[in-house]
Amino acid sequence: MERSDCFAAIDFETADYGRDSACAVALVRVQSNKIVDRVSSLIRPPRREFMFTNIHGITWEMVRKAPTFGQLWPDLERWLHGVKFLAAHNASFDRSVLEACCRGAGFAVPQIPFQCTMRIAKEVFGIYPTRLERVCEALGIPLVHHQADSDAEACAKIMIRARQRAHVHA
Repeated sequence: MERSDCFAAIDFETADYGRDSACAVALVRVQSNKIVDRVSSLIRPPRREFMFTNIHGITWEMVRKAPTFGQLWPDLERWLHGVKFLAAHNASFDRSVLEACCRGAGFAVPQIPFQCTMRIAKEVFGIYPTRLERVCEALGIPLVHHQADSDAEACAKIMIRARQRAHVHA
């Protein structure tokens, strides 16, 4: 990985067990290992049922007037222009949410590779267990867990630290 590579960290919160039920998204853009931009939004999911309010605090009342993923995606897709990869904690989850939301809204799934900060925490820093709150605690990264903007920023910072370590030890 080149230090000058542009990447973004992404985090979704979902309303129910359906991967298409994103109710919040946050993206943090990193250029030359510096956070240069952030974007986040609540999303009105396709169903009113909220099963995970106890985890993230988001309710139907909070999102009922929010944009749908289909309304939000064109701006987010433009925002991602030039990004080499997306970093996420438990990347397979966030990738599956992005894919399901894109398909559900009739958009092509973006062909941006994902890097998993859970894997990086274990391989680069030797942190285990790899829960986000544990990784952030070990690395001294502030976190308000299950708030998309805080989770995405934490992932960006984990990736920045891993890239700096790789550069120093290269």
